[in-house]
Amino acid sequence: MSGHTENEITIPAPMDVVWDVTNDVEGWPDLFSEYASVDIVEREGDRVVFRLTMHPDEHGQVWSWVSERTADRATRTVRAHRVETGPFQYMDIHWKYEEVPGGTRMRWTQDFAMKPGAPLDDEAMTDRINDNSKIQLELIRERIMQRHGGGAA
Repeated sequence: MSGHTENEITIPAPMDVVWDVTNDVEGWPDLFSEYASVDIVEREGDRVVFRLTMHPDEHGQVWSWVSERTADRATRTVRAHRVETGPFQYMDIHWKYEEVPGGTRMRWTQDFAMKPGAPLDDEAMTDRINDNSKIQLELIRERIMQRHGGGAA
């Protein structure tokens, strides 16, 4: 068994704005509410390896892991995976951007499996990711609109 999620949002801003803001990994603590810090480990071209550290959870636990992310502006896609998997057997993330009437649609697809003995099983993690993705996507839309005034070009 494994987990799979797909979440998307349309942001009333031009593709270049959405792409630039959401692919500025160093700026993620100001874009996402869950990340306390980002430390770049390695960067080569459009590939970046980085450590994400979250704010403490409801139990005071601070989660941190290393991910690798490769952005391809030509295809408007990003592929990422966790290098340090933590409670996951694997975690693969695909971001897809598409110009649509009224702005830019951004879609996140996550495929993963939890390790035996992890705090959550695949089904519970799927629910958690789906719930949190909706919150984070809406926050990204709000923050891009605040910074860039909204309005698709």
